[in-house]
Amino acid sequence: MPDTESIYKKLAEVLDTLPNGFPATENGIEIKLLKLIFAPDEAELFCKLRLTFETPDQVAARTKIPLEGLDEKLTHMWHKGQLFGVDFGTVKMFKMLPWVFGIYEFQLKHMTKEFAELCEAYAPFYGPQFFSNTPQLMQVVPVEEEISSESLQIAMPYERISRIIEKGQSFAVNDCICKKEKELLDQRCDKPMEVCLAIAPVPGIFDNHPMGARPISKEEAYEVLRKSEEAGLVHLTSNFEHGHIYICNCCGCCCGVLRSINELGINNAVNAHYYAEIDGEACASCGVCKDERCQINAIEENDGAYTVLKDKCIGCGICISTCPADAISLIRKKPEDIVKPPAGETEWFKLRGGMRGVDFSAFE
Repeated sequence: MPDTESIYKKLAEVLDTLPNGFPATENGIEIKLLKLIFAPDEAELFCKLRLTFETPDQVAARTKIPLEGLDEKLTHMWHKGQLFGVDFGTVKMFKMLPWVFGIYEFQLKHMTKEFAELCEAYAPFYGPQFFSNTPQLMQVVPVEEEISSESLQIAMPYERISRIIEKGQSFAVNDCICKKEKELLDQRCDKPMEVCLAIAPVPGIFDNHPMGARPISKEEAYEVLRKSEEAGLVHLTSNFEHGHIYICNCCGCCCGVLRSINELGINNAVNAHYYAEIDGEACASCGVCKDERCQINAIEENDGAYTVLKDKCIGCGICISTCPADAISLIRKKPEDIVKPPAGETEWFKLRGGMRGVDFSAFE
């Protein structure tokens, strides 16, 4: 029987072997995080799972783990946010999760101040390797009303928030894990907390969901997006062509993704298909776009003239709706500057794993 410390080290190594990564630190911050989340037997079981869905019967047959009690064990781990599960009523399916997007986000119900402090301490180690690599975890979905009719005609479905919503059959809203972390550290901003949308292609999937997400209607999902835009939050979703299961609505002071731009200087941390442009002649020099709306400091002012830093702008469109002079436009990037997202999660894993040079075939 392996000793407890070696179990957690193995779990950390497994997570770092996955395409998303989980880098080691000299003082073992990552091990401390895992000890807060997993009991030793849970850590052992996690290492035997895969990134693809399996039933308890399939897990037992493949790993030779006794089937008796396995369903209950996996369900318990799902409820603790250690893995991803789906309950279809007659059958449950489970798969392992990366650290991000995955285990970290699913700790919303279990996050403590100690956990938040460790996450903040781990960010300078995790962030650079995670947000500097491509393909990026997330892509920006602009405020759809700010996309010109000409651009809408050629926009891909993943560039339009309405297309993502309309593909869903179940919707839920949850508190933002990043704002929750900042709240525990007494650093939270005043922007709305309950703004993280979950989307599923199956009806009723969020009823009595163990993650605690609040089921809502499609109309309520659109209202969450509207309120987020009003509050100046950026729409971010997974960097795929299809298979989107969430839309995050993010600020630059709490969101780990946007903070990587603001605090780590990683300007390509998200995949963006547009950029904003200010008409200098029409601009009233009020400064609202720079001072109140832009979440990543991509607008600068010189002698009362405001300009967008094109190489930094992520094309969210948040600055446009509150411009009193209608001086800002959302411009679609040239075709040669647009990076097409991976088709779905499987392709994303393969591309990201190849970029990092990790062999995760044992977990496919």
